[in-house]
Amino acid sequence: MKKFNFSAIALVLAGSLMLSSCIGSFSLFNKYEKWQCNMSKSKILNGIVGLVLQPICAPVCAVVDALVLNTIEFWSGSNPMASNTQKVKGQDGTMYAVKTTRNGYKITSSTGEVTVLKHDAKTDTWSITQNGQTRDFLRFKADGTIETVLQNGDVLTVSVDEQGLRQVQEAVLAETYYAMR
Repeated sequence: MKKFNFSAIALVLAGSLMLSSCIGSFSLFNKYEKWQCNMSKSKILNGIVGLVLQPICAPVCAVVDALVLNTIEFWSGSNPMASNTQKVKGQDGTMYAVKTTRNGYKITSSTGEVTVLKHDAKTDTWSITQNGQTRDFLRFKADGTIETVLQNGDVLTVSVDEQGLRQVQEAVLAETYYAMR
């Protein structure tokens, strides 16, 4: 009878736990690739740097993603390298930090004011929370229309097309005009 090498079997079993057969988002590799392609305005310089760093960085990023980060993402639901906060400049010039959450967005202004947009999957409704007050502002209806709640509390049901967009724009502009008078 042949002897089994139990340490090799244990290593294979431990490795199989790491490779949970999930594809994952490969966030580290994608961040490296994005940085490498956009590090300068010169495509030639980006290509040269890519050729120099590719043999070192790309395999390391791919292995770390495949063995560690994607496994963490599979079991926890979030990848530690996934950037879920972006800086956005508003029309008024104010900088906002927009963080993607599990069911919406958390928007923080440079003054520290926080606005939360949250989606309720059960009712297919979006709500907004500002200054401790929450109100629904958008609901997707089964018939393919959208029900939107304006600032003054009026409910407007529109189709999901350019005409519906125009109706909402007109309603918001009319509401803004009356508020300024």
